[in-house]
Amino acid sequence: MIVGTEWLIEAHGCNVEALRDEARLRDIFAQVIDELGLKAVGNIWHKFPGEGGVTGMVVLTESHLACHTYPEYRIATFNLYCCRTRPEWNWEENLKASLGAEAVTVTRIERGGSGSEISDLKFQIAGGDN
Repeated sequence: MIVGTEWLIEAHGCNVEALRDEARLRDIFAQVIDELGLKAVGNIWHKFPGEGGVTGMVVLTESHLACHTYPEYRIATFNLYCCRTRPEWNWEENLKASLGAEAVTVTRIERGGSGSEISDLKFQIAGGDN
């Protein structure tokens, strides 16, 4: 039995100023929430001082949506967890358009049951040959 789906998203090669722009990230969240028919129940945002990035989280009736940006590395990471079935959101197209990302990777994890099913996950075990 699947109890939810989790998406882990990494956007690389992003526009540095976009990664520092809290309003732009809030707009991305609003788009995800609207297009997937999600319902927000609370949120918290923090803009780090100076050249720092942004951290944001929206609590959803379905679970949560979070992001962390790293302008110094030109990376943004997102996490969406939904306890109800939802369609796929086009993270690649949307993050390339909104953040200027050069590459976007999405890992989808089906949660629950006797084991979680992970798709598109690449990892390396220390000392392994992967």
